[in-house]
Amino acid sequence: MSPPAQAQSDPLLGQMMLFGGTFCPRGWGEAKGTLLPISQYSALFSLLGTMYGGDGRTTFGLPDLRGRAPISLGQGPGLPAYPQQGARGGSTQFSLTIATMPSHNHVGMMRASNLPGDTANPNDNSLATTGSATIYHTGAPAVNMDTGTVVISNTGGSVPVNKVSPYLVMRWCVAMQGVFPSRN
Repeated sequence: MSPPAQAQSDPLLGQMMLFGGTFCPRGWGEAKGTLLPISQYSALFSLLGTMYGGDGRTTFGLPDLRGRAPISLGQGPGLPAYPQQGARGGSTQFSLTIATMPSHNHVGMMRASNLPGDTANPNDNSLATTGSATIYHTGAPAVNMDTGTVVISNTGGSVPVNKVSPYLVMRWCVAMQGVFPSRN
């Protein structure tokens, strides 16, 4: 059995962690886009710059992960590219339109059956006839029969569809104090 995992005593500056508590621990700031003074957090500013906000002269921002999921920089096989760190994207809803729907067909079928015409529940909702009787009169009709049409039209509204995956809300925290990370 492996030993239990232990938290790092001195985090790397700018490191992020999920925290299950109602606050971020001392030395950590909540990832909610807070603007910080460069003069007070110059080492952290040297790592984050203005990727997450701020003017770059007096302030810089922490990442804002409220309602967002982090995605790694780059492009995975068969996936879209995410080339710019700090970029935001995505949406929580989409509208399904004719243009965004895959091509498909709707088929209308009418089934006939030789069940007695007075059958209460004919199988497959078929049109039941009695014995050799026909459904339509074979002689000349007194009037022309309307053969009718089946109209299939667009339906639904323009209400957006929710596309949020199941979630558990937790607190993302950023190390504002800690060891300055080396590149290697």
